[in-house]
Amino acid sequence: MIIKAYQEPPSLDVFRYLIQRSELPPESTQLFFRMEKGHEGEQKMAGLLEGLPDNWVILHDLLLECNNSAFQIDALLISNELIYLLEVKNFEGDFYIESDQWFTGAGREIQNPVLQLNRSESLLRQLLRKLGLNLPVKGLIIFTHPEFALFQAPLNSPIVLPSQLNRFITQLRKNPAKPTQHLKRFAEKLAELHIEESPYERLPHYEYQQLEKGIVCAVCSSLLISFVHDRRILCTQCGDDEALDASIMRSIKQFQLLFPNKKLTTNVIYDWCKIIDSKKTIRRVLRGNFSAAGFGKHTYYL
Repeated sequence: MIIKAYQEPPSLDVFRYLIQRSELPPESTQLFFRMEKGHEGEQKMAGLLEGLPDNWVILHDLLLECNNSAFQIDALLISNELIYLLEVKNFEGDFYIESDQWFTGAGREIQNPVLQLNRSESLLRQLLRKLGLNLPVKGLIIFTHPEFALFQAPLNSPIVLPSQLNRFITQLRKNPAKPTQHLKRFAEKLAELHIEESPYERLPHYEYQQLEKGIVCAVCSSLLISFVHDRRILCTQCGDDEALDASIMRSIKQFQLLFPNKKLTTNVIYDWCKIIDSKKTIRRVLRGNFSAAGFGKHTYYL
C-alpha cells in the first residue's frame, strides 16, 4: 500500500532545460549527474517495491524534521511489527571499506553512507516516540546498480548488495499481517509532516537573457529546429517532426518551470520560441490553453 509515491525531483527538469539552453559551471553539471544517477536508483527501487502486497505501508522520498534537525528518507516500509528505513544508493564500480572508512576503487575517500543511515535512523526513532508509535526501526542501505561491488564489508553491515536485492524483495513478500487502521493513519501523518523542498534551492543562478532561445527537440534536445509547413516543425539534427502547437506548449511549460514568477505574454513566448514567425500563432496557442487576464498590450495568461 503506497501512501506517498515516488516522484522525480522537479529540479532535475530545471537542470535539463538549463543544460539544453546554456553552459553550466562544472560543479553544477556534476551535481546534476549525481542527482540523475540517484533518481535512477530510487526509481528502480520504487518499481520493485510497487509489486509488494498491501501488507506493507510504503512512503517514498520523505524530508522530515525532529528536534530542529532535518533528515531525508528514500523509502520507508511500515508493517505491524517493524519499520524498514531504506537508503538507496546507485553507486557504480568498485568500492572498499577500511577501518570504517569508505573508498572508491581508485583510493578516493567518500562519505560513509552508514553514518548517514545511523543519523536518519536515530532521528526517525525520536520522531516515532513523539508521535506515540513504538515499533523497531531497521535501517538498510540498498545498492541498486548491477555494476557495483563492495569489498571488505563487515558481515553485520546494514547493506543489501545488487545480488541480494531480489532475495530481499522476496523476503518482504512473506510479511503475513495486513496493517491496522492505526498504522495507516500514522503513515498518513508522516506524509503530512513531509517538508516540501523548493526545486530551485540547489540550482546555479541564471537569468532569462543568459539562455538560448528556440524550441528544443523533444527527441534529441537540440535547438536546431526549423519551422515547416502544415503546422509542423522539423529538427534538422535528428529529423524528428512535431505538431507546431504541441512544440509551443512544451516550450511554454519549460518557460514556466524555469521562470515561475514571470508573466506569460504573447511577446515573451514569441521571443522564447524564436523560430515562430507569427505572434498570432503564439497568441492562439496561449488563448487555447490558458485564461487571459488584463487588456490589450497588458494581456497575460494564467
